[in-house]
Amino acid sequence: MASSLENDLDAELLRRALELAERGRGRVSPNPLVGAVIVRDGELLGEGHHAELGGVHAEVAALADCRERGHEPGGATMHVTLEPCAHRGRQPPCTEAILAAGVARVVIGADDPTPKASGRGPQILRDEGVDVRWAAGPEAGAARLQNQAFRKHARTGRPRVVLKSALSLDGYTATRSGDSRWISGAESRALVHRWRAEADAVAVGIGTALADDPLLTARDVAAVGAGAPRQPLRMVFDSSARLAPDSQLVRTAREVAVLVVVDAQAAPAERTAALREAGVEVLETSGDRVERLRAALDEIGRREVTSLLLEGGAELAGAFLDAREVDELGLFLAPVMLGSGRPLAARAGVEGVAEAERALAIDWERCGPDLLARARLKEW
Repeated sequence: MASSLENDLDAELLRRALELAERGRGRVSPNPLVGAVIVRDGELLGEGHHAELGGVHAEVAALADCRERGHEPGGATMHVTLEPCAHRGRQPPCTEAILAAGVARVVIGADDPTPKASGRGPQILRDEGVDVRWAAGPEAGAARLQNQAFRKHARTGRPRVVLKSALSLDGYTATRSGDSRWISGAESRALVHRWRAEADAVAVGIGTALADDPLLTARDVAAVGAGAPRQPLRMVFDSSARLAPDSQLVRTAREVAVLVVVDAQAAPAERTAALREAGVEVLETSGDRVERLRAALDEIGRREVTSLLLEGGAELAGAFLDAREVDELGLFLAPVMLGSGRPLAARAGVEGVAEAERALAIDWERCGPDLLARARLKEW
C-alpha cells in the first residue's frame, strides 16, 4: 500500500497537514484528527482540518478555504493525513467532494482501519482517475501515531490507555503515609489538566479516590481551537462501592459524568443504590481484577470512548499492566528523594530481566523542574 513521496514538497505539505490536524485534538473524538492542504504548481490554494465532532471534515474544509481565497482546486494536489472517507456518517463522503472539485492527485498519510472505511475511499478515487499516493517513511509514521486512540478503538473496540504518574528520583509515587502533594511541579500538573481535556475518560482506583478526594476535571486550560475544555468521563474502579457520598466526585456527578466500576458480588446493594441516587452511574462487573477492568474497557469502548487517562493508584496500575492494557506511560520524574514510599504499580513482576516488557520508543522532555518520559508500549 505504501509508496514513497515524490518529492520534498510532498513531505513538507504532509507535515503541514499534520500540524493542522492537531488543532482538533480534544474536540473531535471519537473521530480521528485530520488535516488537509491543497496546492497546484507549488502554490498553496487552501488548507483545513477537522475542527469539531459533527463538523465538516478536513478535506471539505480545505476545499472551502480554496474558494474563500479565490482559487478553484481543479487539477490540484490534496495532501491529507488520513485516507478520505467514502461512507456517510455525520458528514457526507469526502470522496464525493474531492471528485466534484476536480482534484487530480491525493497524497495520503495513513490508512483508516475502520471496516466501513478501510481502503474504500482511495479505491473510489483511483477508479475515477485520481492519482492516489500513500506516504512512507517519517510522515507516514507520524500520521499513524497522531491517531493511536482512534486506531486502537477501531481495531479492538477498547480505548487507548495512557498511565500517568509522578515519581521521585528514587522511584516512589507517594510517601509511606500516602502523601503525594506535590511530587511534580506546577508545569507538570498543568500539563495533566491538558491531557484530561484531550482524553475521553480519566480513571483512578478507590484508594486514590478515598485518599485524595480528587475532582478529576480539566481545569485552568482552554481546549485547542476555541471554547471551554471538554470534560472527560470520570471513572473510579471501586470493587466494594466504597466511594463516599460526600466526595467531590459524587457531589458533582450530575454536572460531569461519573462511572463507578464495582464487583457485582462484592459491592453491597445499598451502597450501589446510594451512588445511583446521587447521579453516579454504576457498572457491575464480575471475575478477577483483570477480567473486571477488561469488561469496563469493553463497555466504555461501546460508548465510543477512545482514550483513557489512568491516574492511579498502585493497585489499579498493576491490574492494567498485568492485563497488558496500557499503551503508553507518561511519567514525570521529579527532583525529590523520598527514601521510601509507594510504588508505581502493585504487581508480581517478572523473575528475569529477559521476561520484561520493553517500550517500543521513549521521548524525553523537560517540564518545568521535572523530566517527562513518554514511553510507548504498543503501536496501533
